[in-house]
Amino acid sequence: MELYFLRHGEADWPDWKKPDDERPLTKRGKKEMRDVAKFLGRLKVRPDLIVTSPLPRAAQTAEIAADHLKAKLRNDESLAPGFGMNKLRTVLKRHRAKALMLVGHEPDFTQTISELTGASLKLSKAGVALLDVDPESEEGKLLWLFPPKLAKK
Repeated sequence: MELYFLRHGEADWPDWKKPDDERPLTKRGKKEMRDVAKFLGRLKVRPDLIVTSPLPRAAQTAEIAADHLKAKLRNDESLAPGFGMNKLRTVLKRHRAKALMLVGHEPDFTQTISELTGASLKLSKAGVALLDVDPESEEGKLLWLFPPKLAKK
């Protein structure tokens, strides 16, 4: 199966006084995500479904991606911070698809991608990775990894 990992966009608010879980995307984060979503569209990325963490910064990222990629969107608590291989198993059973895009957080995504592929990497904010994953063996191959700056070129 094709499994995309999309990290939420910039949500750094230096004077944020509310809980961290409530941070939305910044203005720059929204623009960067629109650029990334357009870039993914040019690459003909067509997920059957986008599943997102319910946190605002991830949900906003997923909404932008779903809008540009014309994909269905679902929230799933399993993608909130603390996501890992056990929760990935749950997500894959709950949301069966041949091409699935997950939207969530670090360091969870980097650790999960590394467990699936053995790759050493870092998924930047608004970065996206594509894996070819065998859900039965829980092994995958990293096909590509793009930082958001590639979307500007």
